[in-house]
Amino acid sequence: EVGKNTYYVDEVDEDRRPFRALLDVGCKTTSTGCRIFGALKGAADGGLDIPHSEKRFPGYDRDAKEYDADMHRERIFGGHVGEYMEYLEEEDNTKFKEQFASYVAAEVEPDDLEELYEGVHEKIREDPSAADKEDFSPDKSFKRKAKISLQERKARVQAKKDAKKAELEEDDE
Repeated sequence: EVGKNTYYVDEVDEDRRPFRALLDVGCKTTSTGCRIFGALKGAADGGLDIPHSEKRFPGYDRDAKEYDADMHRERIFGGHVGEYMEYLEEEDNTKFKEQFASYVAAEVEPDDLEELYEGVHEKIREDPSAADKEDFSPDKSFKRKAKISLQERKARVQAKKDAKKAELEEDDE
C-alpha cells in the first residue's frame, strides 16, 4: 500500500528497468519534514527508483527515532491540501476559486484528493515509462523570408534613393 512502508522498485527484466533518479535539492534547506522529502517519498512509491532513507520524511520523530507512516501518508495524498481547500472555501470563496481554479474546473472536491492521488500512483506503477507526448503544432505558421541577392538589395537601395530624391525635388518646387 502506498505510503505505508519504504518501497523500492525491482527490476523486472534486463531490457526494461525502472527510471532511476537521484535527489538534487539545489539551494533548498533540507530540514526534517521538508516538502522535498514528501515529494521524494511520493515519487518512490509511484515507481521511480530513488535511493533514500526515511529519517528525513515528514512523520519521522528524531527524539523517539520512529517513523509515523500514517501522518506521512496523509501528506502524500494531499490531506493537508484538502484541509486548506475546506478552510478557504469557508473563509474566502473568491481566493479559493482563484487558488484552486483547476480543481474547481475538474470538479475535484477536497475529499476526492486521496482517491485522485491513489489512481495516479496505480497508473505509474502499471507503466513507469514516460508517456508519449503529443506533437506541438502552433496556431500560426511562421515562415522566414528568403535571403535576397546582392543585385536585388542594390536595386532596392537605388529605388529608395530615387524615391527620396523625387520627394526632395517636389519640396523644392
